[in-house]
Amino acid sequence: MWRSSDPIDAYGLNHLTSVAGDALLAISLSDSIFFSVPVGQARLRVTAYLLLTMLPLALAGPLIAPILDRAGPRRSITFAAAAARCVFAILLAPRLATNWLFPLALAILVCSKVHTIAKNALTMVYASRADGLMRANARLGRVGLAGAIAIAPFGILALKAVDPAAPLYIAAVIYAGSAALAARLPHPGTREPVVRAPGDPDRAPMGRVRRLQLPAMGAVGMRAAAGFLLFLLAFALRDAEVPALWFAVVGGAGIAGGFVADAVAPALRTDRREEAVVITSLSVGAIGALLAWQLYGLPLLTIYAFSAGAAAEFARLAFQALMQRHAPPEALGRVFVRYEVLFQVAWVLGAFAPVVLPISFRQGVIVLALFYGALATIYIVRARRRLAGSTSD
Repeated sequence: MWRSSDPIDAYGLNHLTSVAGDALLAISLSDSIFFSVPVGQARLRVTAYLLLTMLPLALAGPLIAPILDRAGPRRSITFAAAAARCVFAILLAPRLATNWLFPLALAILVCSKVHTIAKNALTMVYASRADGLMRANARLGRVGLAGAIAIAPFGILALKAVDPAAPLYIAAVIYAGSAALAARLPHPGTREPVVRAPGDPDRAPMGRVRRLQLPAMGAVGMRAAAGFLLFLLAFALRDAEVPALWFAVVGGAGIAGGFVADAVAPALRTDRREEAVVITSLSVGAIGALLAWQLYGLPLLTIYAFSAGAAAEFARLAFQALMQRHAPPEALGRVFVRYEVLFQVAWVLGAFAPVVLPISFRQGVIVLALFYGALATIYIVRARRRLAGSTSD
């Protein structure tokens, strides 16, 4: 990737280090917020953390959307996001046990979301016509997962052998490397502003794109279900006082499912298939939830985590490709910010239920199965109505 002349490979290295640094941050915060405190206190801390995760895009989005509508500053935004995370990680490391924990964690989350939004715009520019957006997104997904998997053992070792601050210092070094890699990215090019008529279907007032409304519904539902499932599993396993190995196995299965989805997704290239992926993902989630409700144990939870991870990643890649394809070039920032905000809020709202309410695992997964099924049904009905309407026209 370092020697490649393909721009997507150069950006892939930057994305790899960004995700690796975020993985180390997650390892450090998981111990400080979730594992090292009693269950009741963990619920309070996780609630506070979830509230904070809704703020980053609300703070960063309106500021960077107009900048992302122009191609030139995207490299600078990516560089600044990495460099700022490096500084904030150094500041946070010795202050994990103080009241500075949440403000500094919020600052890092804001910068991570800035990187995510800029990534959507840069991927669209750097992806070659031969590969297409789905293949480029999947490649970056595999690269990011590889970075997280490669760095995780070092972060866990540093956490156990030293203290929760050690992974943050390593993260700071990696973020600095990410900033250096951003500095060598090729220029994404410039474009002439486009003026569209009020009735043009490719207009995006307030970042809303009509062609994305139906796929967005499925993708938002998948994101809410992902947040719900993550914290439902986490607190169910913790309340059951199972060995820490269970957390590692179930979490690893979810990551493996996402990796498999990234490997298979490039074969799905057309709009119709991308929308079909959303329906399939919802159906797989519903079936897996029903099985998990009936059979509870490490083997079944592992299989369910794998299938849920794959389904969520398939849906993410499908919608991401559709969004990058249909977003008007002159409104990329507005479109990307709008949908990232929707996804972030959906994930947090989904996560709130098992954190705040005393929901058992069996109750949670049956609710999840019903949610998946209802969402898939609504999606199919609306898709058929839209197709019938376009045929009659």
